[in-house]
Amino acid sequence: QVQLVESGGGLVQAGGSLRLSCAASGLTFSTYTMGWFRQAPGKEREFVAAITWSGRTTLYADSVEGRFTTTRDNAKNTMYLQLNSLKPEDTAVYSCAAKMYAATRDLAANRSINYWGQGTQVTVSS
Repeated sequence: QVQLVESGGGLVQAGGSLRLSCAASGLTFSTYTMGWFRQAPGKEREFVAAITWSGRTTLYADSVEGRFTTTRDNAKNTMYLQLNSLKPEDTAVYSCAAKMYAATRDLAANRSINYWGQGTQVTVSS
């Protein structure tokens, strides 16, 4: 059974930082492009960041470029999202997603995602 489990969310003041993790099990992690999406109350889910199976290529939404960084450790079957310079508008549930051997733009398009995590709440206070 495939599981993607996010952790690291919480409450932080504007300007602060958080580090999210997505731990994967039940799949060959190194064959999946991984990504982060977020959904704020009353809004649609939106793409945040993606990283290819090798870790060589990343893609970010314009709204987080330069503030967020995604990395992965294939030996630990874990992907990370470092969130810096957080803003109140970053408040959302952050979920990780997996798509086998996909280009980052394909994952970002949110089509045919193979697996989703349950999400972790990030709340940024002003």
